[in-house]
Amino acid sequence: MKKLWLLLLFAGLASCRQAIFTDVPADGNRQPVYPLRWNGVQQHVFLTDYYPQWTGADSVTTDQAGVSLAATAPDWSEFDLTGDGAAAAGTLSVWRNGSCVSIVTLSGAYPAANRLFSTGTAVHTVSVAATAAPQQIVALWQNCRLPESSITRHEKGFSVEIPKDADAVGRSFLRIYAANATGCFNDLLIPLAGGEPVASAELLDRHDTQAQVLYSLMIDRFANGNPANDRPLNRPDVLPKVDYYGGDIKGITEKIRDGFFNNLGITTIWISPITQNPYDAWGLNQDPVTRFSGYHGYWPLYVTSIDTRFGTDAELREMLATAHEHGLNVILDYVANHLHIESPILKQHPDWTTPMYLPDGRRNLELWDEQRLTTWFDVHIPTLDLERMDICDVMTDSALYWVGEYDFDGFRHDACKHIPENYWRMLCHKMKSRFPERQLWQIGETYGSPELIGSYVKTGMIDAQFDFNFYHTAIDVLSQNDDMAKIANVIDESAAWYGAHHTMGNITGNHDKPRFISIAGGAVSPAEDTKLAGWKRDIGVGDPVGYRKLSLLEALICTIPGVPCFYQGDEYGVPGANDPDNRRMMAFDGYSPEEQEQLHRAEKLIALRRSTLPLLYGDMTTLQLDHDVWAFARIYLGECAVTIINNGAEPRTVELTLPACAAGTEQLQPHFGSEMQRNADGTLSVTVAGNGFEILTK
Repeated sequence: MKKLWLLLLFAGLASCRQAIFTDVPADGNRQPVYPLRWNGVQQHVFLTDYYPQWTGADSVTTDQAGVSLAATAPDWSEFDLTGDGAAAAGTLSVWRNGSCVSIVTLSGAYPAANRLFSTGTAVHTVSVAATAAPQQIVALWQNCRLPESSITRHEKGFSVEIPKDADAVGRSFLRIYAANATGCFNDLLIPLAGGEPVASAELLDRHDTQAQVLYSLMIDRFANGNPANDRPLNRPDVLPKVDYYGGDIKGITEKIRDGFFNNLGITTIWISPITQNPYDAWGLNQDPVTRFSGYHGYWPLYVTSIDTRFGTDAELREMLATAHEHGLNVILDYVANHLHIESPILKQHPDWTTPMYLPDGRRNLELWDEQRLTTWFDVHIPTLDLERMDICDVMTDSALYWVGEYDFDGFRHDACKHIPENYWRMLCHKMKSRFPERQLWQIGETYGSPELIGSYVKTGMIDAQFDFNFYHTAIDVLSQNDDMAKIANVIDESAAWYGAHHTMGNITGNHDKPRFISIAGGAVSPAEDTKLAGWKRDIGVGDPVGYRKLSLLEALICTIPGVPCFYQGDEYGVPGANDPDNRRMMAFDGYSPEEQEQLHRAEKLIALRRSTLPLLYGDMTTLQLDHDVWAFARIYLGECAVTIINNGAEPRTVELTLPACAAGTEQLQPHFGSEMQRNADGTLSVTVAGNGFEILTK
């Protein structure tokens, strides 16, 4: 009788729900805005970093105790945020024409004791468990802060009512942040479909960014669909490894139609640059002596022309249409930092480049950190002076040509840290203003500290970057049998900097790194010159343990927050040293038994990732951590998924106590052959093979 009374009460409350946000500007509420993470003391803020369409506002206000705001521009396009240094979660209200939207502000550390987990739903309400008592709770639907009356606190957490406004929207998001005196909690992200929390991965598609699986390919080295456009240099001073192989756009289209990407489970294809590169050879390698072709695409002559060796306008349009028919996104690698020295643009505007020589007489070459905004990559690819707004204007327009003229789904941006912030602000402002209805996702490349990488990850700059700090840590730990706590710590650090539900790219490798499988197998050492190694000897996998280690990396990227990104060939274990040996021609058949098994594991991992909501939107907690083993759970609406990584050579039996806030854990099952036993006290005993992993899901 009591249960019936509660159901009737919830039903009555639900029927009383009313729309709250009736006058919110649509252009401020389409995409959830990234939080403003600051030190709690002083921050200079650009409004377009959060609302890129808006060049100004009527005012920006806050009701947070100890926080003050001061406009540094009359239109509030820039302002200073000042606080007392206390840990806090709050919001800024951005006002336009009498209505407002919010920017979440977060300050303080992220102590391990502060954890939030979504535990279930009941009649337009999401229940949340908290491991410590939050003092501030900020709940938003899209960018609209919900009133305190929408939050009901209880002994072990709280619940949040979903506003009626969400009922009429296809996909929107409930976001929850919290803090107490010790620091912030992890954030919660609950995708909504028609006002109800998404409870099945079948409702997700290529437009759900947290559900992406990215595939990186180099066009010339992927598939040759049209031999008629092959145009290798065939010069004696260019060794075959750095000449054109013949891969093209039509080859990608054929592989889409063959089902290659769908069978693997990919949702987004990242293609290398397609702009016209020079027809002759440039650069000079001394050992061995060779010049280079522009097969990689990173030496643009013309910024709005398709390289004739890659295809035609019609072939590009056909490839994009075919990809979308198969449920795939395609993002374009775009180069803004530099042009080839023979570019007609530079011939016409020789003053557009940064100086080749520094005041002390040194050549400004490859000074990646010392002169990161001005250094040249090589003598034949001058860096553009993008701090000049006139040059920035031209280059942002050229980037947007590709999404305006063609149906690309976004960009992979090259060399982000070498490009000033004004470029990213201008690009994103133009993109959001010109294409407000399109969901264009951008991911960038920056090597550096989380602070540097994160400085570009904002709604008004770049959606994500590749998490090289995680990747480099994973290389060291997995290949050298180092402490697994290092990986766990760097993943926690990424969550603190980029958010618990970031879309940072977690890579298996890329075209600028030696193949992970060859490092893990000992065929190449990070301590040697890995480029030279690829020229001097035939690099294989080495010890077959490399296959198992690669699978450990792939199991990690498919189960931690972020977007898994497979570099072409890593799904079956292509070996290789560094550039150009890591850019071998792709093979689609003729795999060895080890390669076939590697491919099978990758396909299974990706399928599990895409079909399991806790692996997409779940919040993490560590269950066990020692030198060799890390076991963690991700929890979404009470559903739990568990990952166990055994980096040791010997099998390990892991005793797991599952989180009390997770329901249905009795339904968990292993997927990769590990033995599992349910104990009388509710714990699980799982035996995982040496250099092996296991994933438990319902």
